[in-house]
Amino acid sequence: MARKLKSDRVLFIATLLLVSLSIVMVYSASALVAMERTGRPYFFLTKQTMWAALGMAVLGIVMRIDYRTYRQPAFIWASLGFVVLALTAVLFSPPVNNARRWFAIGGLGVQPSELAKLTAIVFIAAVLERRMHRMNEIGYSLIPIGVVVVGLVGLILLEPDFGTSMALAAIAAVMVFAAGLHYRYMVGAALAAAPVIYVVVMGTAYRRQRVLTFLDPWSDPLGAGFQVIQSLIAVGTGGVWGKGVMNGVQKLFFLPEPHTDFIYAVISEELGLVGATAVLICFCVVTWRGLRVSRNAPAKFGAFLARGLTMMVAVQAFFNISVVLGLLPTKGIPLPFVSNGGSSLLINLVGMGILLNVSQHASPGA
Repeated sequence: MARKLKSDRVLFIATLLLVSLSIVMVYSASALVAMERTGRPYFFLTKQTMWAALGMAVLGIVMRIDYRTYRQPAFIWASLGFVVLALTAVLFSPPVNNARRWFAIGGLGVQPSELAKLTAIVFIAAVLERRMHRMNEIGYSLIPIGVVVVGLVGLILLEPDFGTSMALAAIAAVMVFAAGLHYRYMVGAALAAAPVIYVVVMGTAYRRQRVLTFLDPWSDPLGAGFQVIQSLIAVGTGGVWGKGVMNGVQKLFFLPEPHTDFIYAVISEELGLVGATAVLICFCVVTWRGLRVSRNAPAKFGAFLARGLTMMVAVQAFFNISVVLGLLPTKGIPLPFVSNGGSSLLINLVGMGILLNVSQHASPGA
């Protein structure tokens, strides 16, 4: 039986701080955008607050459900079936910004690819628990994982959503490598995937343009390079202490979609180096405590599950912040817990709820 009131408080507090910051910064970044689009400056704030309240309520429920419930084959296969059905159905939904990623339910956008990441993590953890003793036998251990991951990645790419698909692949790679897969297989997989990734990226005009823009954004400062340049200006002009909440300039129609993928640039401008570093520290704490839970988990399934859930947050945060700082091409990955977006926020909080339940069962110490 789980030890009562023994969830990882540090992990919970770091998550709560990020969600609380989201409420403030989504409003600061989106008020004028919302006013222009809807005539209501609180439009995105209201939605984000609703999703945050729902997410925290669900987190409170999930953290009380024994995580071993999720290892039941019936649950895993039902979840995978539902996700595949949703990812297929969304391809027939009306396009938004030339992509089919969302279902409109009650005026809210629901993104099934977010649920796909969580479902894949549970599936991979269950397979690794049962088959890690023969980890380097490809047909026995990796083929089932590879079939599911490649299938989900393929469906997500059709939306198209390159960023989320690559995040899912990266999470899966970290999980199987941590389970003991020999590095030569990882190198082989990377070499085999490289030509496919090259074709996917360079074979599509807008993805190819993103790569070229990343290499030299100043070659087209008013066109393809505009977004990343405005992001770098926001980060650079924030200074040490920032300009103050609501006082940022780049969000005033210079930085496209400042409340979503580039909210870290707004944070850097308004809260400065101090605020941006505090956000980084929160993500580092979530990663540290999540890996600590994984290490102390009483069973292999809990360990792999905790590691995957931790990587779900860490990988997305790394990609998002790297894009904002101009270290990676633009990918369209939100900043976990912080960016405006209900599906991402809800799924990440569900993941944290599961991770907190694993922490209840983890052995004390270390």
